[in-house]
This record gives sequence, C-alpha cells and structure tokens, in this order.
Amino acid sequence: MYVEIKNINKHYGNFKATDNASFGIEKGKLVALLGPSGSGKTTILRMIAGLENPDEGEILIDGKVVNNIPASKRGIGFVFQSYALFRYMTVYDNVAFGLEIQKVPKDKIRERVLELIELVGLKGMEKRYPNQLSGGQRQRVAFARALAPNPTLLLLDEPFAAIDAKVRAELRTWLADMIHKVGITSIFVTHDQDEAVDVADDIIVTNKGRIEQHGTPREIYESPKTPFVAEFIGTSAKYENFGVLKGFSKEEKVHGALIRPEFVEVFKADNANIEPYLKYADDGVVESVTFRGNSVELGIDVKGLKLTALRSLERRKIEVGEKVKVLVYRLYTYDGDQVKIIENAELAGKETVKL
Repeated sequence: MYVEIKNINKHYGNFKATDNASFGIEKGKLVALLGPSGSGKTTILRMIAGLENPDEGEILIDGKVVNNIPASKRGIGFVFQSYALFRYMTVYDNVAFGLEIQKVPKDKIRERVLELIELVGLKGMEKRYPNQLSGGQRQRVAFARALAPNPTLLLLDEPFAAIDAKVRAELRTWLADMIHKVGITSIFVTHDQDEAVDVADDIIVTNKGRIEQHGTPREIYESPKTPFVAEFIGTSAKYENFGVLKGFSKEEKVHGALIRPEFVEVFKADNANIEPYLKYADDGVVESVTFRGNSVELGIDVKGLKLTALRSLERRKIEVGEKVKVLVYRLYTYDGDQVKIIENAELAGKETVKL
C-alpha cells in the first residue's frame, strides 16, 4: 500500500473526530473519502497532509511513518475547497509559487509552469488574475499549482464544492482524466455520493470517525456491509414490517429492511402481460407522482408501507390515486451491524421483465 493509516484516533476535547480508523490505498489510485458532515473525513485528510497530528496511530506514505515529518517535507500537494489562490498574482505566478519557494532555476520554473497550464487547459491565460477567471478555471489553477512541485501524493478537500452544478459535472470528468494521466496517487474528500461514484477508483465511507467500508463504487453500491452504508449510498427507506410483502418473511432477529426505488417494479393493473407475475405482486395505490427529469418517481401505499419507485417516461402514464400492481425484487435486511441482500423468494429462478 502506498498510503496507510493504522488505528488513528483524534480528539478535539470530548469530541472523537476519528475512532481507530485504518485503511490502505494503492499507488496511482484516485480515492474518495465519503461521508456526512462530522464523519471524520476532513480530519483524516488533514492528518495525512500533516496539518493535524493524530493522538494515536501511525500514518505511512510509501512505507515510511510520517507522523513527525512536517507538512512541508511530506511531498504532498493540497487543493483547498476555496482554491486559496493569491488574488494579486497572475495564473503563471500562482502556479510558479511553490517552485519559487523551492528555489528552482527560473528556466525550469517556466518550463514546468507552461507545461502545467497547457495540461489543465488554460493556455493563453497565463497573465490573467483570479478575479478574471470562472470558478472552474480557478480550480484548474489550484490543481496546476498543487502539481507544480511534483508531489508524490495529491490531497483535495471538497474540490468541487464552490462550483456551480453544470461546471462541477464537467470538472469531475476532467479531474479524473488529469489524475490518471499524471499517474499520481490522490485522495479527495466529499459528502456527495454521486461525485464519489463518478470520479473515484475506490471509495472509503466514513461515519462518526469510523471507517464503515472500503471498496470500488460498484462494490459499495451493490454490496453495502453495514446499515449505515446501505442507507447512505443510493436512495433507500427503512421498513420494519416488510414481511407483509409477497416473497419476503421477517426473521426474528432482523430489525428491519432497506428498500431502494430500483428494487420496486410498478405495473398498470390493465396490462395484459403481467399475468405471469400477478401471484408475486402486491396491490398498491399511487399517492404521489413526481417528475424527475429522465424518469417519474412514484410514491405508493402497499399494505401500509410507503414505497418509492422510478418509472421511465417512455412507459404509460400513471396517475395519483390509480390502483397498481407492485413487485419488490429484493431488499437489504439489517441486524445490528450486519446487512444481507434478500431476493424475493417467489421469483427464485424466474425471469422478470419491465412492463
């Protein structure tokens, strides 16, 4: 592992910011630290950077313990949420700043700065000042400045938070491409699961200072290991009385279930093609219909359970108050800290189609 944190604990007074946190990151990976506010993700990032010191545990970079090495000596590039550009410096001078501190020869500085400005797509803007740039352009300058001294590790603290939604989506793809092109091990903090899924090779989910799960975006989404991850990733709702649904029975020790909208299929009652599925489906009444751009979100009452489902705009329209047939394909049950994926028993070995 290129970056490792081992049994890290950090307190601020009575508040435990990290709780025996441990993980490892492979060289060249782009990894997201994902969690809600106060989950410890930024504290972990700042400790790796050397801006905070752990109370207990070890931080290793490339096999070397760095706990007592100053931030300036760790070979780390840091991109802040607020860009932290120097207002009275041009794009060129902002990018060159770290190299000048290192007393790199001027000709080498010029070569490196121009190379990076072109790499981040800002060629021709060398003489502009930060207030003459868009938010996305400022973040590109901050990225180039962090890369200028050739760091071995890049850390980014919510790098897209200060950028509007459309530019943020474009910048996510750009950043992932740039980091993989440069080949630098990178860790970024975010509370936005879509951002983490879009950008990261791996995701580390944090909660109350603990590491809940570490895996690829697909692993985290499809196979959550804890109730927190199952609820935090994707869109889901909790149900205690899920045993009333056809194909599911509630075990004594199971506390409840989480059901995502994509686990729910809704059929119009007059659809002639649903006959093979009728004995597996429950009766439901549509309570709400909400347009979501590329789909319609349905709120449905099924035996007192308020389920949510998504329906393609290409399918026949469903109205509020309409009686429908509802089929739940699968759900997550939780028992303490354990999560299990349960498939609808009535559908075992049977093919289903969207109708």
